[in-house]
Amino acid sequence: MLPLEGIKVLDLGSVLMAPYAAQWLADLGADVIKVETPAGDSTRRTGPAPEPGMAAIFLGTNRNKRSIVLDLRDPAGLAALLRLVDGADIFLHNIRPQKLAKLGIAPEMLMARNPRLIYAGLHGFGQDGPYG
Repeated sequence: MLPLEGIKVLDLGSVLMAPYAAQWLADLGADVIKVETPAGDSTRRTGPAPEPGMAAIFLGTNRNKRSIVLDLRDPAGLAALLRLVDGADIFLHNIRPQKLAKLGIAPEMLMARNPRLIYAGLHGFGQDGPYG
């Protein structure tokens, strides 16, 4: 038995920071569901790849995860995400807060929907300053 068995994580991360954090959780036994847009995580096309869309860095940071494609701009895709949030323990992402708010996925709304949800936004820059 692994220490995080029974924990469900929604990974809306892309590129490296959030997917890598979610990979650690998956390696420790969490059930991690990677949510990708129809275009896919851009890391799929970064660096060497054994086949198109399967770059080594993408495969490495997304091992031990399940995945789903959802278009969060589509009401059906957003509704599917919210159903996943209802049963999740952790919501992890590295999407700009402004973009999430525009999609209607504000942290307050998700945590009101699922009060036990751990909401983790991983960002390279603070909300203030030139890159905020």
